[in-house]
Formats: sequence, structure tokens, C-alpha cells
Amino acid sequence: MPDFVLEASWEVCNKVGGIYTVLSTRAKVLQEAMGDRLVFIGPDVWKEKECPYFEQDNKLFPKWVTKAKKEGVLVRTGRWRIPGRPLVVLIDFEPYYAVRNEIYGAMWTEFQVNSLHSYGDYDEASMFAYGAGRVVESFYNHQLRRAGQRVLFQAHEWMSGLGALYVRTHVPVIATVFTTHATSIGRSIAGNDKPLYDYLYAYNGNQMAQELNMEAKHSVERQTAHNVDCFTTVSDITAKECAQLLDCKCDAVLLNGFENDFVPEADDFPKARRKARRKMLSVANALTGSSFSDDTLIISTSGRYEYKNKGIDVFIDAMSRLQKGNSLRRDVLAFVMVPAWVSEPRPDLVARLSSGREFHSPLENPVLTHNLHNMQSDTVLRALQWYNMHNQRDDRVKVIFVPCYLDGKDGVFNLSYYDLLIAGDLSVYPSYYEPWGYTPLESVAFHIPCITTSLSGFGLWANKEKGGVSHIEDGVEVIRRTDYNYHEVTDTVVRVIEEYISYAPAKCEKAREAACDLAQKALWENFIRHYYEAYDIALRNAAARVSDRQ
Repeated sequence: MPDFVLEASWEVCNKVGGIYTVLSTRAKVLQEAMGDRLVFIGPDVWKEKECPYFEQDNKLFPKWVTKAKKEGVLVRTGRWRIPGRPLVVLIDFEPYYAVRNEIYGAMWTEFQVNSLHSYGDYDEASMFAYGAGRVVESFYNHQLRRAGQRVLFQAHEWMSGLGALYVRTHVPVIATVFTTHATSIGRSIAGNDKPLYDYLYAYNGNQMAQELNMEAKHSVERQTAHNVDCFTTVSDITAKECAQLLDCKCDAVLLNGFENDFVPEADDFPKARRKARRKMLSVANALTGSSFSDDTLIISTSGRYEYKNKGIDVFIDAMSRLQKGNSLRRDVLAFVMVPAWVSEPRPDLVARLSSGREFHSPLENPVLTHNLHNMQSDTVLRALQWYNMHNQRDDRVKVIFVPCYLDGKDGVFNLSYYDLLIAGDLSVYPSYYEPWGYTPLESVAFHIPCITTSLSGFGLWANKEKGGVSHIEDGVEVIRRTDYNYHEVTDTVVRVIEEYISYAPAKCEKAREAACDLAQKALWENFIRHYYEAYDIALRNAAARVSDRQ
């Protein structure tokens, strides 16, 4: 075990994706093992604005902060407002833009990282990563070197890759771990409608990066994987992807766990569920003018706005097919909770909700809770129009698009994602590209059976736990998905929903209990051992590397 762990990610105190969930839920169990010998490093993107996830504490390492500033490393110290309250260093990476060409030149010379064709968020992430490397170097020199500590640095995703490479050069005694949660080129291949899985064996990562204009991100990811002491990913399916597209086999697979601090206690669970259902049904009534009984089946899908990769296309198509069927015994209310280019909560909807009344006529465009900047070109809205899903009064299936981050301050629901998730009866995540799949894991943690696919790391893990193919009565329905069976997957989603609707209450409750039982197996206390294995590999390889150089 290391004496000290420094861990960098773009999503430290910066909630923008699934890695935030990985780090924030894992922090408590790691903090219990290491105490304040665990320090997270994140980007100071908040500046003068108050960060809701960060509590600044100027009493933490004040001498080092002063020395670091003299070295051109501008940081704020504090604690992350999550269970465990781990130490955090936020780095101001803006000053490094002025010397980014020199930084890129050095990375090319030392590690052949090709940044020539960079664009978009590459510069921003790379300057943060470089800054994170500088933080590690400075912190080690002033706080840890004299103590002779075994120090480990873990970098997450390509956005932190340059930091690991910097540490490898400037502080070679520190063991390095690099974790890719999804390869940038694999995600791009899938998102560009190219068959990823049947032809994986034939793809060359460098060639595809050039074809898809992904050279810079792919290069830093590939070279970091090849030059750290331990290269890891989050599932077996992504490990295969890494071996082929990055030409580098993973040293360890770090399954993504969950901490049930987010789930209400048994005594509070029914009350929280009732509150969430009332809110979702009232929003649906205010939008559509339809009344919804307590036994309305609430279904949801959520995650990043990757229309094909996350299976949003399958979900909407399935709701359309479900609508056309004649076997529904209950009304179905389906929520697409995917952050988009939101502009504001709809004023007309907010006005209706604030009145506290029940409504019997729909608002204009009764499928959308928040206005968007790109209303005419939004993919979900266009799909709903294509499938003629307009939430008319007689429709047994109604679909509502919630295009905002559910942080409790969205202006419509004003509840967090977890506070709303608990209302669901069933969730659907028919992903095509899903290295792990936090959304289905979160679903089962909240006792909600879910549908996912065999192309998600979570789905494969659920099958492994079952010892065969997992079905909805086991808490998770894992649908076989390939490059070419879109319609089969969609029809299966419809069939499973229809079957679930027909279940007696006792059978539904049994499925909910099975979902909860499965989630318990994925707690961090069970999965953290994989991290300890990666630490061991990195420390041993680093020790051997340093010994060889002496």
C-alpha cells in the first residue's frame, strides 16, 4: 500500500459526468483506510464563483501553498463536500496557456504525444493536466520527500494524461496509475455509426484517430497508457478495447462501485419515494393536462447526451412501439433525463406548478420541461416528432424530455437526480457503448429494476453474478446487443416492459428486492480491493524502474 495517494481528475469538485460519481462515492471507503493521506487534485474552474462542492480551508498546508505560488503553481486547498470529506487541491491552470506550445513540444520530445491537431477542449484539459503534474511535483518536494514516503499518483482519463507523464519525468520515484474510463477513439467510432465490436480486431487506433479527427486525444491517451507503472480501465469489455485500440493491455480492471449513503434509510425510503412520485406526476400534469393515477408506471433513462451510444434512440423508439400496442394495463410515463443545451425552465410550466392546481389542457409542446437554445435541431425533440409522440390525452404512453442537470435548482423539479430517481418503477439503459454503466447501478441501488445490454460493463457483471443471463426478475434484464440487432433490442425492451406491467405487486416487489441485493454486491467495500491491487502493481513496477536507473 502507498503511504500517500494523490489523485487527479477533471471531475474533482466539478460535476460533469460519471467519473464524478466514481470518485465521490469511492472517497469515503478510501478515506477510512488512508485518512488525510489521500489528496484529490481538480481544476479551479469556479474562480470567484462559489463552488458548491468545495469548502476552502486556508489552514491546510499554508507554507506549501506559499512556496508553490513562488514556483508558479497557484492552488486553493480545502475539502470536498462529499462523504469522507477528503482533502482537495484545486489548481488554477490559466497561466500555462501562455507556454502551451513549449509544454506540447516537451511532451512530443519525451513521449511522442502528438498535439498538432488539437482542438476544442484539448487545450483546456491539457493545461489542467500539466498543472496537476506541477502540483504533485511541488507537493512531493515540500511535504513528502523528507519523510521518505511511498507516493502514488493516479490520473483519470485522457484529460489528466499529461499530468502522469509529467510526474514520470520530473518525479520518477512516484508510482503512476492511469485509468481510462472509456477510450476516446472507441467512443468516437461508436458515435460515428461505425460497427465497433464485430470489427474491433481489425481496427488500428492510430489510423482511426486520423480518420475521425481524434489524433490529439488518442495520442495522449495511448502514450500515457504505455508510460505509466499501472494501466487500468473499468470493465472487461473496455479492457479488450484498450488492448486493440491503444495497443496496450490493462494491468488491472477497476470495477466501479457505489456507496449507499445516497439511498434513504429503510424508514425514510417510502416517504422519499412518495414525494418524488408526486413531483413527477404533478410536472407531467402541468405539461400535458392529463391526470395520472398513483399506479402510473414511471420509466426513465438518463446519462450523457450520446444519442446512439447511450441507447436514447432505442428508448424513444421502444416508447413509440409500446404506445402502438394494445396490451397496456397501466398508463406509462417515460422520462428522458439527459442534460442538453438548456436555456431556462419554461416560464409557462413554472407558473402552472406554482399555482398548485390540477390542469386539464396541455401546454404548447407538452414534451419538454426546459427551453433549449437549439429547439429546432435537438435530436431528442426531433425523434419525438418523428415518432409522433405528442403526449395527447388518449396516449397511454407519454414521454417527457428533462434536458437539464438535476441539481436541486433546475427551476421545475428543484430536486436532485437521486431524489427523483427513487420515484421510478423501471429504468431503461439500452446502451451501445457503455464501458461500465453507472446509471443502471444507481437504479438498482434505489431498488428500481432496470434494462441494460450485454455491451455495458455493468450488464456483463450482472450476468456474471447471476451465473448466466440476468432477467428482470433478477433485478436487471441484460439484453444481448450487437452491431446490427437494433430492432431486436428495441422489441425486447417493449416485451420486458409489457411483461413487467403484467406482474402482480408481489412479483414486482420481489424484482425490486433482487435489484437492491445486486447493488449491495457492488458497494465500494467489495470493489476497493481492485484499487489496492493496482496500487501494489504500480508501486512494485516503480520500485523496479527506479532501481534499474540507479
